[in-house]
This record gives sequence, structure tokens and C-alpha cells, in this order.
Amino acid sequence: MKKTEKKRQRRRQVAAAAAAEAEARRKERMVSRSQAKYELIQEVGRGSYGVVYEAVTRSTGARVAVKKIRCHSPENVELALREFWALSSIQSQHPNVIHLEECVLQRDGLAQRMSHGSSSSLYLELVETSLKGEIAFDPQCAYYLWFVMDFCDGGDMNAYLLSRKPSRRTNTSFMLQLGSALAFLHRNQIIHRDLKPDNILISQGRTATGSPEPTLKVADFGLSKVCSTSGLNSEEPASVNKCFLSTACGTDFYMAPEVWEGHYTAKADIFALGIIIWAMVERITFVDVETQKELLGSYVQQGGEIVPLGEALLENPKMELLIPARKKSMNANMKQLIREMLSANPQERPDAFELELRLVRIACRELDWDT
Repeated sequence: MKKTEKKRQRRRQVAAAAAAEAEARRKERMVSRSQAKYELIQEVGRGSYGVVYEAVTRSTGARVAVKKIRCHSPENVELALREFWALSSIQSQHPNVIHLEECVLQRDGLAQRMSHGSSSSLYLELVETSLKGEIAFDPQCAYYLWFVMDFCDGGDMNAYLLSRKPSRRTNTSFMLQLGSALAFLHRNQIIHRDLKPDNILISQGRTATGSPEPTLKVADFGLSKVCSTSGLNSEEPASVNKCFLSTACGTDFYMAPEVWEGHYTAKADIFALGIIIWAMVERITFVDVETQKELLGSYVQQGGEIVPLGEALLENPKMELLIPARKKSMNANMKQLIREMLSANPQERPDAFELELRLVRIACRELDWDT
């Protein structure tokens, strides 16, 4: 009897172990099965950070964008995790913020869906890599993160605007969308830190009458920061403005003066948006030295060189900006708002919630929608 009971106990242990192994295999499915959910159509973008593909969801036929990021360096891992943490922290969707459908973590031939705060060993190895600044997993293994997001068929804001004639209707629509998106992000305690036209995507749409109706999507959250509300009143949306950051990051021509110094808050996003709006309204452009690409952006001319506005204001905070650069290119309210957004003193800038309201008021005064 004792031997029989031991055999039964052994069989139960073997069955339990088999069930546990089956569950582990279910969670870490082969990549081929995971990828079967989507079909990659074509590559639509490539950079040092990763590759973006147009894809379709097999079950519905819906188009999506799939970003593949190789986690081969601590820098890439940190950028990928920042984007994941920011987008996965948002509990609701916004029409002007890119939506993360899911994120899949791949190691060699294994893959698993990644969730925020996961206890998965693969996820924890990436977190450790980001925190320590050195690879915390077997460098012989190939790690990738796959982000499945909204597909935007209209390119980026920069290419979209510069390929078309200036339109007051488009300018007003884009200002409202950007103001709404930034207020939403700040309400969700997210500071973007790299707002620029190249990081704002366009989804093409049509009105009921067939007129073009582009929708903006703020994207590329690799430099973003999710601020903790610990110790703050979580009911107060402006609390994001009390989160002080010290890592100087972003793109030179859109960085606020205080970012160059390495001590700033969410008001740095307001400055960047001020640069974008001013450049959009007056079609102010410069040529990127590295790519030779024409970009929307405001700057200061010093001799034969152009200097980022934030850098110039850091050197001379009392410098008076020529807004508008051309006569009659904007009304008095718009002029005043842009001046405040580009103030050298971040305390003099409106926060994202005031900005959203003021943009709505300005839009309501824009009666000519036909130009």
C-alpha cells in the first residue's frame, strides 16, 4: 500500500510539473506563433533606434504599425522601456496620442507579451540593464521589443505641412489637436521631452463631404518621463509641473533654455510646442546639417549661423523675439500666447491646461476657414 501511494504521489508530481512546463511554454510561445497575429507588409521607417513596418491584423484586416527595437545596448533598452512605460501607463486613449496596442518581448526563438510591472525574468533583465547601464543578460542572446501601434498613413507633420500650401484652417486644427494632446499627456503625468514635427505623425481622414481631415498623433516617447505623484495631490492635474528633471535631452532646436542647463519641468514641453506653432504659422524652416532635410523650427540668426532659440535665450534671457517675423501673419492673441510659451523664464509660460483653453478661444475667433 505504501509503495502504491508513493507511486500515485510521484505521478501527481510529474503531472504537476508537466502542467507547469506547459503553462510556461504557453506564456513563452514560439515567435512564429506570436507573429501569426500580424502580417508585415512593408518597411516604412528605419533609424538607429529600430525599424517600423506597416502590418495588418490577420483576424480583422486592420492596419497597424509594428516597431521592432533591437535591445543590443543599454541606451536602446532605456529608450525602449521609457516608451513602453509611458504608453502603457495611460489608462485611456486620446485621438491625438499614439496608442500602444501591445508590446511583445522576444529572446531568440521565444516571445511573450510584456506588461507593466511584470515579474517575467526576461522583462526584469531589461529593467536591470536600463538601471545599471550595462547588459544584464547573455550577450549571445538576441533580444527584441515589438511595439504594435496605430498606423499613420500621412507621414510626419514636417513632411505633411511642407508639401502643401499654407492653410489657416490646417494651422488652427493642428494647434487645437496639439494643445489637447499635450494637456492629456501632462494630465497623465507624462513629460514628452522631445516634441518636434518629426515626432508628430499624421493619420489621413475625410469629412462627411469628402474634404481632407488629417489627425495628428504625438509619437516617439523614447525620451519621455512618467512622473510619480507620490506625495502630491493626485486630483490636481497641474502636479506634473512640480516634477523636476535633470537629464538634458531632446533635439537642440526645440529645447527650452532650462533644459540646456539640466534643471526643468513639464514647462519645457510648452516651449517646444511654442517653437512648433510659431514655425507652422509662419512657415519658418531650417536645414538640418546632418540630413540636409528642411525642417520646421524657429531659431535666432547670429552672423552667418542659426542658433537654437533656447540656447540663445539661455545666453541672453532678455532678448526680444521678433514675433511675428512677418507682418499680419497672426492676430494679437496668438502673438501674445507664443511670446509667453517661448519665455526664457518657465514660470511665465502657461501650463498645458491653460494653453489648451487659450488655443480654443483663439480658434473661435478664427472665422475664415476657407484659406
